[in-house]
Amino acid sequence: MRFTDSFLDDIRSRLPVSQVVGRRVNLKRRGREFVGLSPFNKEKTPSFTVNDQKGFYHCFSSGNHGDIFRFLMETEGLSFPEAVERLASEAGVPMPKPDPQFEKAEKERLSLIDAMEAAAALFEKQFVQSEGRHARNYAKGRGLSDKTIQDYRIGFAPGSRDFLKNALIGKGFTETQLLEAGLLIKPDDGRASYDRFRNRLMIPIPDSRGQVIAFGARTLEEGGQPKYLNSPETKLFDKGSSVFNFARARGPAHEKREIIVVEGYMDAIALDQAGFPNVVATLGTAFTERQMQLLWQLAPEPVICFDGDQAGEGAAARAIDRMLPVLKEGHSFRFAFLPEGNDPDDLVKAEGPEAFAACLAGAKPLIEIVWHREISAQALDTPERKAALEARLERLLESIGNGRVREHYRREIKSRLAQLWAAQRPQNPRFNDRPAARSNVPARTGFGRAPRPLPDQVRRIRDLPTSPRGFAITIILSLLNHPWLLERFGEEIASLELRAAPFAALLDELAEIILAEPEVTPDGLADALRDSRHAKLFDRIAKESAFSRITFLQPDTEDEEVEEQFRDLLFRWRALPTLKKELMEIAPYLSEASDAEFEQFVMLQEQVANDGVAEAHEDAGDREAKERLAETIARVRRERIGLNRGRRP
Repeated sequence: MRFTDSFLDDIRSRLPVSQVVGRRVNLKRRGREFVGLSPFNKEKTPSFTVNDQKGFYHCFSSGNHGDIFRFLMETEGLSFPEAVERLASEAGVPMPKPDPQFEKAEKERLSLIDAMEAAAALFEKQFVQSEGRHARNYAKGRGLSDKTIQDYRIGFAPGSRDFLKNALIGKGFTETQLLEAGLLIKPDDGRASYDRFRNRLMIPIPDSRGQVIAFGARTLEEGGQPKYLNSPETKLFDKGSSVFNFARARGPAHEKREIIVVEGYMDAIALDQAGFPNVVATLGTAFTERQMQLLWQLAPEPVICFDGDQAGEGAAARAIDRMLPVLKEGHSFRFAFLPEGNDPDDLVKAEGPEAFAACLAGAKPLIEIVWHREISAQALDTPERKAALEARLERLLESIGNGRVREHYRREIKSRLAQLWAAQRPQNPRFNDRPAARSNVPARTGFGRAPRPLPDQVRRIRDLPTSPRGFAITIILSLLNHPWLLERFGEEIASLELRAAPFAALLDELAEIILAEPEVTPDGLADALRDSRHAKLFDRIAKESAFSRITFLQPDTEDEEVEEQFRDLLFRWRALPTLKKELMEIAPYLSEASDAEFEQFVMLQEQVANDGVAEAHEDAGDREAKERLAETIARVRRERIGLNRGRRP
């Protein structure tokens, strides 16, 4: 259902953000705002702010930002319509009437849900009857307690072909409804319809609201096939858009900031009983984009559990190709592999919950699974096979839809490839343990030249300044003269970990002022900071710092240029440690370089050193220089110095 802006604004006007947020966060008033500990991250110092006048909350520790609807979606895993419906009820705002076509479809859906609910109640009743003893014995044999059986509404479908059909038609449901709900099967040859589920342990599959929309059924016959039978696709049940136990796991998942994903519903039930209530199951389907979005409603990095055998590794490898295209900032997946031959239920029973918790603690990030799959695909003993690996990785990188995530993956893959090729580089015995020269003629290297010591500049690489003070000053002056940058880059700024504590505190104060007054001018910001406890530090930065002469920090610089330069500033700050590491890895191989290559390296490391200092006379957002730097590093590493013997043209 679509909601009009006026309808949503009516709800917002009746429910202050502090009222909605205050049910979960202990807020304290500070001036025109409220502050509290973040509900998204564990912290000791409050970084979470609420502004009723502006109608939003902002978390500096996580970058989360939004209104009352977004808050319920982020803290309780509700969908947007669910959040709207709950808050409309609380605000006393009547929900808009749906159009006739939607209303008709909704009535049909509710009637099917009524049929599924009636079926679940009948199966529960049969479970405790004498005919259900085999189902009870199976459940007890799986170690399920009476409470677990009741909580999950586990039932029994008798072996009769028309038990459920007759019972539900007797309650007023039509055969058509039961067929549409997937409870009956209608043969193509015109014979009478009959019950889909017979002589099976029945497990209701609820939707996100806890309403039964399908069933999972386990055969109770020795050798019966199929072993597990799910409801078919219906108007209620889309297997690719559902996960088992979502409604029950939602609260625990948000409390723990973690969701566990297993393959089967029996594993999910057993884990819940063992003390892991934040667990869902995928119903045996391959991961779909809709399922991934559902899981991200519960936690930013779901932990996918696979068996530790070849089949489990294969399942993880297949999941990669579906995950990469939908990755986004702060949202990914981790993979936990169980001991070979164990599923989660077996492991908990054999070794206790601690063993399963240890598997979760050792979960690997998605990048590890990507890397392992690709380097294990074939031997890497020829230039052609190495090139094939790089080509496969490049195709995977291109499949990542989010540009920022793709760039970070690209840098990580590049770093791993460099280490891999360096590790595979054969050692030349001519360079190892050579006897001292017997004459005044210097010893020769493999290139026919005398080895030479590295210049002093190279030894300085390990001491390249990352200039945290200069970086902090530049960020502060950027926001001072262009406050709109906070809205555009709020998440990136919130994630910065500045080691210069006084400057970090000043940056926090500056951001809070901008959030409280989004229309504030640079002069207004300066006045507010001079009235704060950071006045002395701010005056020193504003009046004395040479950084203020950097071009894009000037108030009259065009917004487009400011945005581009600021983005590059953040990029270079994150990239500098990697560039420094790459240069350190190059240094040991310079004895084999030509004179031209040697001089090129000296100039290269000086360029990185200068970029790290980031003095005021330099432009901290020089995109071309950054790109030239990255290209030169790659060229020195792979082509000229010969780290990769399979040279590219």
